[in-house]
Amino acid sequence: MSALKLFIHDHGAKGDNSLMKTITFAITHFTVAFSVAFLLTGDLVIGSLIAMVEPAINTVAYFFHEKIWARRTLLAQQVATHRGHSPCSA
Repeated sequence: MSALKLFIHDHGAKGDNSLMKTITFAITHFTVAFSVAFLLTGDLVIGSLIAMVEPAINTVAYFFHEKIWARRTLLAQQVATHRGHSPCSA
């Protein structure tokens, strides 16, 4: 299975919802970035440009951050199950 397919598979009810979380994060981030940039510059065009570049890059980074975090959680659960412990037990 390709690396990209591994990152994007099983979203929704059965998956980890990282794609939906990424989309809502992007909307929030773009809104905040535009508001701050516009308030600092007073210029609609400059505020828009700033709000497009930094959040776009950060949103991609966030998606992969979520996938790595989900994989880490899954591995921890598998190790706990293999040892005969529930993932919630200390």
